[in-house]
Amino acid sequence: MTSRKLPIGIQSFEKIITNNYIYIDKTRYIYDLVHSGSQFFLSRPRRFGKSLLLSTLKEYWKGNKELFSGLQIDKLEQGNSDAWQRYPVFYFDFNGQNYQNKNALENILDEHLTGWEKEYGCNDYDSKTLEERFRDLLKKAYTINGLRSVVLVDEYDKPLLETENKPELEEHNKAVFKGFFGSLKGMDDYLQFVFVTGVTKFSKVSIFSDLNQLNDISMDTDYNEICGMTEREIIDNFSYELKKLEDKIGISNEACLEKLKHSYDGYHFSSEGAGIYNPYSVLCALQKGKFGYYWFETGTPSFLVSKLKQMDFDVAQFSNLKLYATEKRLSDYRGDNPDIVPLLYQTGYLTLKKYDSQAEYYALGFPNDEVKYGFLDSLLPEYTPAVNTVTGKDIISILQYVKNGDIDKIRDAFIALFAGITYTSSDVPYEHYFQTVIYLVFTLLGQYVKCEVHSYTGRADCVTETDRFVYIFEFKKDSTAKEALEQIQNQNYAKPYISDKRKVLKIGVNFDSESKELTEWIVEQ
Repeated sequence: MTSRKLPIGIQSFEKIITNNYIYIDKTRYIYDLVHSGSQFFLSRPRRFGKSLLLSTLKEYWKGNKELFSGLQIDKLEQGNSDAWQRYPVFYFDFNGQNYQNKNALENILDEHLTGWEKEYGCNDYDSKTLEERFRDLLKKAYTINGLRSVVLVDEYDKPLLETENKPELEEHNKAVFKGFFGSLKGMDDYLQFVFVTGVTKFSKVSIFSDLNQLNDISMDTDYNEICGMTEREIIDNFSYELKKLEDKIGISNEACLEKLKHSYDGYHFSSEGAGIYNPYSVLCALQKGKFGYYWFETGTPSFLVSKLKQMDFDVAQFSNLKLYATEKRLSDYRGDNPDIVPLLYQTGYLTLKKYDSQAEYYALGFPNDEVKYGFLDSLLPEYTPAVNTVTGKDIISILQYVKNGDIDKIRDAFIALFAGITYTSSDVPYEHYFQTVIYLVFTLLGQYVKCEVHSYTGRADCVTETDRFVYIFEFKKDSTAKEALEQIQNQNYAKPYISDKRKVLKIGVNFDSESKELTEWIVEQ
C-alpha cells in the first residue's frame, strides 16, 4: 500500500476532500450546530482544527453537497428539503496577517468588504464607514438571494493577541471591532448563522457584549470533541500509519498507542468526555515516523514564560494539581487582568484535569509530555539565562553526568545554574528562585530518567533514578549540608532502595540566601 495523504497544515475542507486527504468525519457536529441555534463562539488552542471546522461550515452553507457524500451529515440530512441551499457566506479570516501597524485591521476588513461589494454590485461605499458597508452588504445579499446571510469569523482575536505589547494599538483594534461587529446587532432579519472562533475569549470585547446572544460552546460537553482527535478516531483512521510508525521505531502497537497518549493526549474542554489529542502533533508524528514536540515548536510562548517570571509565579503548581478555577474564571480573559491562568488554559498550555461537581471548580495541569517539557524548557532560561549557552549547564549535560555518576560535575553544574539566577523583585525571597530552578531542572530530567520532585514533609526533596544510580537529594537554605544529609538518614529516605543493586547516593545541599550561592554539597554513598 502506498503512503496516504495526511492533511498537515491544510485548513480547506474542499481541498482535503477533492485531493483525497484523510479526513476525520466531524460533520455530525455541523449538523447539530446548524439545527440547534444560530450564533456560536468556540475557543480552542492554535492548530487544533478551528479553521478546518469553519471551512467545513462554509462549504455546507454554500450548498456544496457533493463534498459531503458518504459523510455523517449526508445521511443526517436525508429527507430534509431545506438542506443544501446556497446561502450568502461572509467569511472573515484574520490568520496570516501582521497587525503591528495602526490601520492593519481596517485594511483587512476593507479588503474583505471590497471583494464582496464587487460580487454583489455595491458601488456607493466611498463615503461610508466599514460597519455601514457591512450592513449594506447583508441587506443587498438578502435582496438578491432571498436568503439570510452566514457570517463566519476565523481567529477573531489575532489582531488583539499580536498587539498586547502595544496597549494603544490593542485598544484601537478593540474599538474597530466594537464598531464593525457591533453592526450585527439588530440585524437578525438578515442573519441565518454566525460562528466565531478564536484562541481566547476577550470577555470585554464588544463582539461578545454587543452580540449577547452568541452561544459560547467552548466548554460544552456536547462539543468537547468537535476539534482535535480522540484515541478511537486515531485507531479507526490511521491504522496503516500507526503500523509504519511502530515498525520504524521498533515498538508494539500497544507501546505506540501509549507513547502517543503520553505525548499528545490529555486535553479536556469540558467536565466530561474523552481526552483530546493534539491533531497537528499526531499527524506530524505519523508522517515523519518519530515522536517530537511538533506543536510546541511552531510557536514558543515567549510572552507567557516572560510574564510568569515577572509575576514570580509558582510554576510547581502546574504539575501538582494545585491550580483551581471555576468555569467563569477560565472563560474570562482580559488584557488588564493580572490572572494569567485563563490565558494559559485557553492557549492550550494547561487543561482540565479534574472536576469537583459539588464545589463546581476544575483542577488544572499540563495536558501531556509535549506541553509539559516544552513549556518548562522554555521557562528555565528565564531564571538562568545562560542555561543553553554555557557548556555543563544545560539539561543534556546534567543528564550525562547523572547517568555516569559524575558527582563533581553535577555539583559544578548546579553551582553554575544558581549563580546565573535572575531576579524580578527584591520582595520575593531567594528561596522562591532556587526552589523553582530545582523544580524545573529535575522535572526536565524526568524526560529521560525516572525523577520525582517533592515538596512536603516525609519525602526527600528529589529522587532521581538511572540504570546504575539512585540519587536522593535534600536541599536546605541558610543551614548546612550536614543537616540536609542527617534528614535523609533520620527520615529513612533510602529505605525503599535497601535491596537495590544500584549505587545509592545521598546528597545534602545548602544554599546561602545572602551570597545567593550553593555553598555546601556533601555526598554519602
